Amino acid sequence: MKNTLALALAVSSLALLAGCVPNDGPLTSKVVRAGAEKTVTIAQTHVVFDVVKVDQRVANSVTALGQPSLERTFGFGSAPGTPVIGIGDELSVMIFEAGPDGLFSTTERKSTNIPVVVQPNGYGQIPYAGSIKFAGKTLESARQEVAQALKAKAVEPDVVVNVSKSYSRMVSVQGAVNAPQMVALGLQPQPLTNVIAVAGGPAKPPYDTYVTLTRGRKASTVLLQSVIDDPKEDIMIQPRDKIFLSYDPQTFTALGNVYRSGKIPFETSTLTLVEAAALSGGARAELADPKGYFVFRYEYERVYRQIVGEQRFHDLLQQGMVPDREGRYPIVYRIDMTDPQSYLITQSFPVRNKDVLYLARHPSTDFVKFIQIVRGPVALTKDIQTISAGQ
Repeated sequence: MKNTLALALAVSSLALLAGCVPNDGPLTSKVVRAGAEKTVTIAQTHVVFDVVKVDQRVANSVTALGQPSLERTFGFGSAPGTPVIGIGDELSVMIFEAGPDGLFSTTERKSTNIPVVVQPNGYGQIPYAGSIKFAGKTLESARQEVAQALKAKAVEPDVVVNVSKSYSRMVSVQGAVNAPQMVALGLQPQPLTNVIAVAGGPAKPPYDTYVTLTRGRKASTVLLQSVIDDPKEDIMIQPRDKIFLSYDPQTFTALGNVYRSGKIPFETSTLTLVEAAALSGGARAELADPKGYFVFRYEYERVYRQIVGEQRFHDLLQQGMVPDREGRYPIVYRIDMTDPQSYLITQSFPVRNKDVLYLARHPSTDFVKFIQIVRGPVALTKDIQTISAGQ
């Protein structure tokens, strides 16, 4: 009876401690199974995602399509034709006359400068000529119209029209720039970086600064460094564009069995997975599962469709997969580091801002921890047996 009681106490202790084995995140099999089952319950909400093994095809697709592009959204743009006068522009209309005593000339001077502000209806007033439509006209066509209107009233009139302030060709540059302002576009098309330079340039490093371009109902946000590095992204700016720079240091979060966990800054414009692994201190060899290196991310739809295929993507949507506020969908990339090719593939697989890198623990570690924990109860059992024998 005493021995049975001792055994019961020991088993109870072991059972209690078995439930207390430390759990350092999910095992590889659990992550893969969660993707296969399509749903994970988080705070009573089902998150539907897919788990994709990274190979060279996947890495190439993520690299080629995984970054937003100003050029894809707006086109590169070019000279939009000859600039025209717009509503709100301030004009300088200089009228010359051949005679000394004309409508716009005296014996002292042969001309008169008339300031004109183009009204919301597109017209402006010129003495003796009346209401002249300026909006939508080139400087030359406006000059000819004013001269024609004065031809029968002034003495051999000649006209010069210039733009004093071109409010219709203004661009707003705000945010993390050194001199936020409204920038007036000249007669020649200007690339994005030139317009930002007029506003004093970025206040923070370009690799940690994002630029959002809004044009009408379209908007796109890209890393400023990518615009500097890729001439195709340095697109031509149009009147009334809105440019906003925001400072948001690129970081990723390392979790699991790595030597350096937590939020880690890029401190560069681009970062590959192998570089991110090095920044996190590498794997804890005695604990990590080399088959369970994961990248948790919300991915752009075009990338998702390319990687998993149209049918798979449609199935995930049917099962309840939903995008975030930016239209991206949850995905988990898996890398098997026991495959030598992985060390080549990870050199081209890009890590994105706010990615979560997770290195799963090896299944055997749970057993090792359990053994370490139960040493105490085993010793307790021996003590109980000794006590029981003494009684």
